[in-house]
Amino acid sequence: QVQLVESGGGLVQAGGSLRLSCAASGRTFSLYTMGWFRQAPGKEREFVAAINWSGRNTYYADSVKGRFFISRDNSRNTDLQMNSLKPEDTAVYYCAADRAPAQTMGVTEPDYWGQGTQVTVSS
Repeated sequence: QVQLVESGGGLVQAGGSLRLSCAASGRTFSLYTMGWFRQAPGKEREFVAAINWSGRNTYYADSVKGRFFISRDNSRNTDLQMNSLKPEDTAVYYCAADRAPAQTMGVTEPDYWGQGTQVTVSS
């Protein structure tokens, strides 16, 4: 069992930055692919970024490539650094954990979800 708790959301102006954090509990955290998804009002939840168990391989949605960066450490934290934010990045952001390979995150439903954190980007 893995429990995920996100933090770091908030209100920021367009062009600004935010850093989201996801704290994981559970004995086998290091074996999981970790990722971030988001859901904007009236839209389906979409994949944002994923990182494999070792932290060496990362994957991003085209809409955030070059602006968002995912990382993880041995202290059970997975972060999402979000730069050059745009109003269209406004959404609830969810942390996810999955036993499937990182390159497949977003294709299948992750095993575990966090409760979500709101990110609002004003124009």
